[in-house]
Amino acid sequence: MATQIKSKAGLKKAYANSSSEIRDYFPHIPELLENFPMEVCLAYVFYRLELGQNMALYTGVVRIHRVEASLARSAVSIQHLTREHFDELYQKIFSIKVPKTAKLDLEGAQKTRDRIMHGKRESDDQVRNAIARVLEYAEEINSQLDEKHKLKPFGYLKGFAGRGRKLDKQTSRFVLKGIGFGIA
Repeated sequence: MATQIKSKAGLKKAYANSSSEIRDYFPHIPELLENFPMEVCLAYVFYRLELGQNMALYTGVVRIHRVEASLARSAVSIQHLTREHFDELYQKIFSIKVPKTAKLDLEGAQKTRDRIMHGKRESDDQVRNAIARVLEYAEEINSQLDEKHKLKPFGYLKGFAGRGRKLDKQTSRFVLKGIGFGIA
């Protein structure tokens, strides 16, 4: 079970205790917490979360499956991703499931996010903890993918693909279709 964050100061401390990759990936959290309502920070972390999830898929197909990079970027960009479809693609690309604890933590955060984005009120406690759950989720994904594939999608990605030769575009297209990307 995730640690419960009881105050804004506790959330700032949890952020400060995050890995350097996570702090660098979510650099505006301290300023947002200081100068805006927490709902603004929640929207920001979910924006960055979805960007990181897309980067996980992109880096996975390029590094592991050797798909040509511009075609991979296009496939990920046009793909309509539901929460369930992300999990399915993640498992196909990386041959592992999203960590169960991360998935459970994120589900609670997503419920809070959804209610706020649809104009409902949530307590400060729920918002604080949703932000913390996103940070923990990103840490767990980075840890899992770093251990298995030396990738950290919520972090610095320069040189992630290595020097290995990539597939040609036609073969890359077949690989992407086989994985489940809707690409023509």
